[in-house]
Amino acid sequence: MPKKEKIQQMFDGIAGDYDRLNHIMSLGIDRSWRRRAIKEIVRKAPAPSASASADTGPRSDPEAATRPASGTARQTAQSANGTAVQSASGIVGHPAAQEILDIACGTGDFSIAIARAMAPGSRVTGLDLSEGMLAVMRAKLAAAGLEDRVACVQGDSEALPYADAAFDCVTIAFGIRNFEHRETALREILRVLKPGGKLVILELSVPSNPVIRWFYKLYFTGPLPIIGGKISGDKAAYRYLPASVLNFPGRDEWMATMRACGYAGVRHKAFTLGICRMYIGLKP
Repeated sequence: MPKKEKIQQMFDGIAGDYDRLNHIMSLGIDRSWRRRAIKEIVRKAPAPSASASADTGPRSDPEAATRPASGTARQTAQSANGTAVQSASGIVGHPAAQEILDIACGTGDFSIAIARAMAPGSRVTGLDLSEGMLAVMRAKLAAAGLEDRVACVQGDSEALPYADAAFDCVTIAFGIRNFEHRETALREILRVLKPGGKLVILELSVPSNPVIRWFYKLYFTGPLPIIGGKISGDKAAYRYLPASVLNFPGRDEWMATMRACGYAGVRHKAFTLGICRMYIGLKP
């Protein structure tokens, strides 16, 4: 069976316990990593200029700020002073509104956190291979009342079902290590990003400090598979997951791969002594 199908079946099988086990695997620190990544992902509205806020004089066309923009694309027009205006679809937009794709969204924790932080008019699309994971995500969205802001799609990162330049930002939180053909996925992501758009990846990492690395590997190869296997009932899954972290390329190698796939301005940030890293790349 191809790796992709094995991964899909594995995550379908552990979907019900995945959130709890993910927190165990990261020692509960993953929530803070996600919060820091969201600051890199979510675009903030520009502050109105002093001259614009002071301008109270008559306008030559007082209805210009609310007239729908021309064209049929789902875009947000913006008035000269940076305030929100009406989009071509008739929905009130916002200068910081974004279309974000969260790949390997799993049970949706990261997609939901992004949606809660975004500007009005923004939308998140969560995409995952595992229908079992997405079923858990849909229940979360219904409970949170976010079904109008977050979409769930079963799909493959290597063949994204979206047009070119469809998204302002693409995110992957703790999923890139499970991709079968990572370079193919990186190029597909670049295709669906808008020019100047951003890819933000969070991934568990092996610390560079030798002492910390020794304890880290001891935990990952000892207690973690045992705990995960007992809770989930799938010992094989929790042997695979730690191994996938240990086998993921190091920082310099992965950044070189991103550059080779066409990303510009590639950089990274290390969190919690290098246990997690955030990789960022831009579409030229």
